[in-house]
Order: sequence, then C-alpha cells, then structure tokens
Amino acid sequence: MPRIRLPYHLSCQEADIPDRNIRAILSPAGHGASAPPPDAQRQSVEDALDHPIGSPTLETLAGDKQTATIITSDHTRPVPSHITLPLMLGRLRKGNPTIDIRVLVATGCHRPTSPRELRDKFGSETVERETFIIHDCADRSSLRHAGRLPSGGELWLNRHALETDLLISEGFIEPHFFAGFSGGRKSVLPGIAGRETVLANHCAAFIADPRSRAGILDGNPIHRDMLFAAQRARLAFILNVTLHPDKTVRSAFAGHPELAHAEGCRQMREAATIPRVEADIVITGNGGYPLDQNLYQAVKGMTAAEACCAAGGTIIMVAACSDGHGGENFYRALSEAASPQALLDSVLRVPQDKTLPDQWEYQILARILAKHRVILVTDMWEARLIRALHMEPASALPEAVAMAFRRHGSDASCTVIPDGVSVIVDAPR
Repeated sequence: MPRIRLPYHLSCQEADIPDRNIRAILSPAGHGASAPPPDAQRQSVEDALDHPIGSPTLETLAGDKQTATIITSDHTRPVPSHITLPLMLGRLRKGNPTIDIRVLVATGCHRPTSPRELRDKFGSETVERETFIIHDCADRSSLRHAGRLPSGGELWLNRHALETDLLISEGFIEPHFFAGFSGGRKSVLPGIAGRETVLANHCAAFIADPRSRAGILDGNPIHRDMLFAAQRARLAFILNVTLHPDKTVRSAFAGHPELAHAEGCRQMREAATIPRVEADIVITGNGGYPLDQNLYQAVKGMTAAEACCAAGGTIIMVAACSDGHGGENFYRALSEAASPQALLDSVLRVPQDKTLPDQWEYQILARILAKHRVILVTDMWEARLIRALHMEPASALPEAVAMAFRRHGSDASCTVIPDGVSVIVDAPR
C-alpha cells in the first residue's frame, strides 16, 4: 500500500491508499530531484545575468541612468529574493555606482507586506540598506494613468515605475490558472496596477474564456492585457526563475521582458505538462508555504484537480490556510451564496466595468464547487468557516481520504497530484 505525501505549510501531510485504487500519481518532470546547494543556485542566476536573452546586460542598461526601480514579488510568492535581489542590485551598481535604486513590492490587490515578512523574504540587511516601497492598489495618489488596455479598461500603474529611468523586475515562472504562466509581465499587471485596472483585466468574461487556463498564452485575453501594460510601463529587463518543489532555484532566465519570459515558459511547459487521468477522487496540494497560506491562493491548485476529476467526483485539497480565507469579499460572496451554481450564474452576468474585488477567485472556486465536492485538509483554520464556504473540513489527510471513500465506495479510483500549482494538465502546445 503506497504512502502519498503532499506539501503542507512548512511540512507535509501523508496517507496510505491501496494500489488498486490509485490510477496515477502525477508530478512534473524533475520532481523529487535533489535540491542544488545555495552556491549552485546563485551560479545559475549569475549565468542568466551574464548571458541575457535579447537584451544588453544590467550593467550596460544602468550605465547612463540616474534612477532604477526593481519590481519584486510580495510575501505570497516564493521568489528566492534573498538570492536574486542582491545580485541584481550588485549588477546595477557595478554598471553605475551612483544610480539611485528603489525596490517596489508588487502586492497587486493583496494586503500590504508586513515589516517582518519583508525581513523574512529579503533578509534584514537588504531591507535596512535599500529603499522599499509597498504598492497600494487603492492609493490613487501613488498611481498614474498610462492609457487604455486592449480590453477597454483604464490602465493605472504605480508612479514609481513610470517615473524611473530604468524599470526592471524579478519573479518566478510557474503555470498560472488563468494567466497561462506567472512571471514576466505579471509583475506590472496585476503587480503594480491600480485596483480598477486589475478588476478590468480579471473580468468574468475573461475568466470564463477557455483560453484563460494554465499553460495557454496564445489567444489568452488576460495575457494580452498584461503584455500591453508591461510595454506601456517600459519594463526593460526581467530576471525570472523556475523552482524545485522545495522552492530552490531550478533554472533562471534574464533579459528582454517578452523573449526571456517566453523561453522560461517554453521550458516550464515541457517540464510541467502531465496527462489527464480522470478519477472519482483527486488529491492535490498547493505547494506548501507560502502558496498554501490561504484559501484564496489554494484555488490555484484546485484547478489542476478539477481538470482530472470525474463529474460528481471529490477533490481533496491539502492547504494549511494559516492566514484564513485570504479576502473578505471572497469569503462574503461564497458564504452568502445560496449555492455555488447560483453564485457562478450571478458572476457571469457582471459586465467588465462592474467587476468586484476577488470576483475572479470566487468565480473559479464556484465553478469547481458546482461540479465537485471539495474536502479541505487543514488543522489551522476553523471548520465552521470552511463549511460556510460550501466545502467540507478535515483536519488530516487520512481523515479526508476516508471521507471520500465512504462517499464513492471502496473501489473508487484516485488520482494524486502532489503539487497542483506546479502542473499543466493536458495543456495545448
């Protein structure tokens, strides 16, 4: 009887499932490989910066600039900024010792990153030495108008990005459940965009578009808006990494914002694509901390399970949700809905200019809940709140597995996707 193991917060959850029930355990290529030592990770990033794709080096770009702004990811993203950011800062100052640098934390519509989270992510020395600015999508005084998106929405971006001489970004590339892939242009939209702009880009019609799925960029309307925003911001250079399951650096891509990102996405698509193996029960996780710190983020991993779950089947989602639901509007919309289908029907009638905060996330979760039963595995969040969101709580994975087999019978089929955010299920190439 094999033991399955899924990332959970800072550790894991485990359970035993009979061989006869398991149809597949689906992981991306290279899953389980030993993590490279810190020096090897750093060298991978250095090599990418030494040989940028379609761009001069950072040192060259910085040479004649007075100011530079580095967009970096916030506390919800596992970018290894303690490695990448110092290297970027060093390269800029090597090219121009007097350049004035600011680090702009791309929170999108998330809550502000706390001082402790800054220190944990970037290191106390870097936080004390550098100038950090936390983006606030609701602070109109910090935003500037930059045109109109291809979709018609107004483009508002953080003024520090628009008023700098050199705009660069760091991030990571993984499959993204409606933008195709993370990284690249996402640092700008939604990263440093105004709330109005994010809402327009994440409208109900775009979320419902069949091309707005993990691994798809061509024809993806959300991706199209994001590219436009990055171009209008004059994003000049990116450093993006891909990660091992333990969040160590797997590979690095630097250079032109579109060319370097495209190469990273190509390699990620090859590594991350898994076959669709349908089953009555699909068990998945969200990669552990920080990606599983709230339900809002855990919806991403659920979409991989959704793609493999039989009609009327059960999804078991392993996510600590130590930070709870992750959004008041998200929680209220789901908890006040008569049913997931009723909520989904209501959302699909919302026009682009009336998009509400968190609407895209509860739209996707409602879509999943309308078709499948979801059991959420966590011992860090109240069971009554989970039930209020039309899900069933379980404090440990064995309990959830037992619940699912009681519903579907002892012969039920089971597919396991240990890290739902790291895979693309049958993505078109």
